[in-house]
Amino acid sequence: MSTSPLHDEHGPLLGPTEIRELAAALGVRPTKQRGQNFVIDANTVRRIVRTADVRPDDVVVEVGPGLGSLTLALLEAADRVTAVEIDDVLAGALPATVAARLPERADRFALVHADALHITELPEPAPTALVANLPYNVAVPVLLHMLATFPAIERTLVMVQAEVADRLAAPPGSKVYGVPSVKAAWYAEVKRAGAIGRNVFWPAPNVDSGLVSLVRRAEPLKTSASRNEVFAVVDAAFAQRRKTLRAALAGWAGSAAKAEAALVAAGVSPQARGESLTVEEFARIAEKKGAAL
Repeated sequence: MSTSPLHDEHGPLLGPTEIRELAAALGVRPTKQRGQNFVIDANTVRRIVRTADVRPDDVVVEVGPGLGSLTLALLEAADRVTAVEIDDVLAGALPATVAARLPERADRFALVHADALHITELPEPAPTALVANLPYNVAVPVLLHMLATFPAIERTLVMVQAEVADRLAAPPGSKVYGVPSVKAAWYAEVKRAGAIGRNVFWPAPNVDSGLVSLVRRAEPLKTSASRNEVFAVVDAAFAQRRKTLRAALAGWAGSAAKAEAALVAAGVSPQARGESLTVEEFARIAEKKGAAL
C-alpha cells in the first residue's frame, strides 16, 4: 500500500518504491527500443529543476516524461508544464499521477500524446523552457527539432548520454566536435551542466549521463543563408570528416574547384577540416556557394 503524498518522504515526488509500484500497476517494463530509463531519485529531479533555472512564470515542455518523476518536480516550480509522450500506456497514466500527487497543480498540466520528432504545435501559451530526460536513442534529433519548431523556448536543459552531452557542448577543434555541436550552436550557447550517476535510474543504464544547458541566442545568427543551407554545408563537411573541406564539400558545391572558390570567398582555408570551423564560418561558406560562377 503506498503512502499518501502528505506522509511521503519525497513530498509529492516519486521515489524508487513509488516508481516500481506505478510501473507494476501499469504493466510497464522500460524498453531499450524507446531508450527508456526512469529516474527514481527525487533529489536528482530537484537538482535538474534547479540547474534548469525553472522560474515561476515559465511554461515548460517536457519530452518523454515516462512515469512522471521529473514532471512533478517541474510542476512544483513552473507556471505550467506540457508533457509530450509517445507511449500509449504512459501517456494514459500520467494525468492521473499528477492529479493524485499534485492535485492543486493538475490544472497547470497538459499532456500531448505524440512523437516529439514530428510534433508541430503545442497547447498555448508557448513554451519558454524545455527540460527533459531525453530518450537516449533519439536525443539529438528530438532536441534540434524542438529548438527549430518552438522559437519561444529560451532555455533548455536536457539529460542525455554523457558522450552525447560532450558532443553537443564541444567547441571547434575538439575531437568530438561534429554535426550535433554545430547545429546546437546555431540556436544557442551550449555548455555541459553536470554529470548524473547511473544509480538514479531504473533500470540502471550501462552508460553515464550528463546534463546539457542551451540558452537560445538573443539574436539569430547574422547570415543571408537559410538554416537549411547552412546545415547542408555542415552535413557535407562531417560526412567525410577526415577529408579537407575542398574535397569534402565537392559534392555540395558541384566540384572541388567550386568548393575551393566558396571557401576562399568565405575566408576559410580549403585545406581546413570541418572540425575546426565555427557555426559562423559554416554560415559564411553557405553564403558563398556559387562564388566561382
